[in-house]
Amino acid sequence: MRSYRSGEGTTFKKLHHNRQQLKQVKGLYYKLAIAAVFLIAPALYFVYFATSYSSIFDSPTEVDVQKLWDAADSGGWRPSSVPRSDWPPPPSESNGYLRVRCNGGLNQQRTAICNAVLAARIMNAILVLPELDANSYWHDDSGFQGLYDVDHFIKTLQNDVRIVESIPEIKKNGKTKKIKAFQLRPPRDAPINWYTTTALEKMKEHGAIYLTPFSHRLAEEIDNPEYQRLRCRVNYHALVFKPHIIELSHNIVNKLRSQGHFMSIHLRFEMDMLSFAGCFDIFSPEEQKILKKYRKENFAEKKLIYSERRAIGKCPLTPEEVGLILRAMGFDNSTRIYLAAGELFGGERFMKPFRSMFPLLENHSTVDSSNELKDNTQGLIGSAVDYMVCLLSDIFMPTYDGPSNFANNLLGHRLYSGFRTAIRPDRKGLAPVFIDREKGRTAGFEEAVRRVMLKTNFGGPHKRVSPESFYTNSWSECFCQTSASNPADRCPTDHLISNLNSKEQDS
Repeated sequence: MRSYRSGEGTTFKKLHHNRQQLKQVKGLYYKLAIAAVFLIAPALYFVYFATSYSSIFDSPTEVDVQKLWDAADSGGWRPSSVPRSDWPPPPSESNGYLRVRCNGGLNQQRTAICNAVLAARIMNAILVLPELDANSYWHDDSGFQGLYDVDHFIKTLQNDVRIVESIPEIKKNGKTKKIKAFQLRPPRDAPINWYTTTALEKMKEHGAIYLTPFSHRLAEEIDNPEYQRLRCRVNYHALVFKPHIIELSHNIVNKLRSQGHFMSIHLRFEMDMLSFAGCFDIFSPEEQKILKKYRKENFAEKKLIYSERRAIGKCPLTPEEVGLILRAMGFDNSTRIYLAAGELFGGERFMKPFRSMFPLLENHSTVDSSNELKDNTQGLIGSAVDYMVCLLSDIFMPTYDGPSNFANNLLGHRLYSGFRTAIRPDRKGLAPVFIDREKGRTAGFEEAVRRVMLKTNFGGPHKRVSPESFYTNSWSECFCQTSASNPADRCPTDHLISNLNSKEQDS
C-alpha cells in the first residue's frame, strides 16, 4: 500500500473531486447538446422545406405573351461591328487571287461567303466574287449576282478586302493569258495557320488558288475580336439581297403586319432532316422505307434507336408538338403565323392538328400576289424571301436549330438587329413532358411545358457556349455598350456606327 507524504493525500482527494465535477459538467453539456439538436433540427427542416416549397411555387409559371411581341431586353448592348483597334485598308500589292466555291443551301453559302472574306483578309489576297454552288437539291443556278447586290457588297467591304468579279487576264511576253488557279481542298474548320502557310504558299507559287468545297472550312472560334467583327460586317451589312427580293419580302411583311403582330416559324419537318435525325417510328412502314433509303444514300451508317433519340431531344418537333408548345405558352388561335418550310414529310396528316390549333397560317406563296415565287418556291429566291420575312417578323421560332443553317443564321441576324424575340424550344427538356403525355399522363402538361420554356433565352444577349455557333450568337464581339466598365466593350465613335448601320438591308 502506497504511503503519502504530508499533504499529498489531501491534494489527491481534491484532484479526484475536481475530475468528478468535470465529468458531471461534460455529461450535462452533452445532454443539452443532444436536446438542442432534437429541438432545432425540426425547425431547420421546416424552414428549409418551406423555403424550397415556396421557391417552386413562387417561381413564374406564366409566360407574358404580350411582352414577347416586343424585342428582348438589350441590357444596354447594341450591335457594332466596326473596328475598335488599328485596322489598315488592304495594301495595294496583294499575294494573289482567292477563288472559292460555296456549296450547300442559301445559308450555308452565306456562312461560307463570310469565311471567304476573312480568309482573303488573312492572306492579303484579292477575293474573286464567291461562286455559289448550283445546288442539286434547290436546282437553282441564280449565283451571287442573282441573289445579292454586288456593287453594295464590294463597296461596303472596300476597307477590308479588295474584291473583283473575275480574275483579270495578264500580259506576258506580248501574249494575253488567264491565271490558272491552283485547286485546294481545305480541311474542315481549318485554323488560321493553314491559310497563312499551306494556302498562302500555293497562292504565291501560282498567283491564284481555288478552294473547293468551301463549307465550314474556317474555324468559327477565333481568338481575335477584329476578325469576328469582320464576319459580322459581311453577314449583316455587306450581304444585301437584290432590290426586287427586298421589295417582295417587305410587301409580304406589310401584308402580314397590316392585321397586327405575326410570328414566323421554321418548321423543320422535312425528309432530309428526319432522315439525318433517324426518327422513323412515328411514320408508316412505307414512309419509313423512304426515310431509311434517303439516309443510306446521304449519311454515314449509324445505328439509331428512336426511343433513345427521342428521350434526349434529337428528333425534330412534330407540327402538333409545336402547336402544343405555343398553346401552353399562351398563344391563341388568333395568332398569325408565317411558315418557312420546304415540303413537309407525311403531308397534311401531320399538319392537321397544328392547323386546328392555329388556323391563320401563311407562307410566301399564299401571301405573294406578284406570282414571282410561283415557279421558284423551292429555289434560292424563295429561301431568300423566307429569310427576310423571318428576319423582320415580330417573333421567330425555329423548331430544329441544331444543324439547321437557316435557323442558326436567322437567330444570329435577329440578335444583331436589336435582340428581336426568338422562341427556342428546349427539345431535350421537353422530351419527357411529351413522352408522358403520349403515355396518357396529361395532368399538368401545359404547366410543365411552360416551366421548361421559361428557362430558355428569348432573344436577349447571352454568353455563347459550345456547340452554339458564332453565326447564331456573335455576342459580345459584335456588340458594344455606351457606358461599359470594360474598355473593350465600349462603343466606338458614333459616326462610324451610323456609317455602317445605314447599310442594313432591313432598315
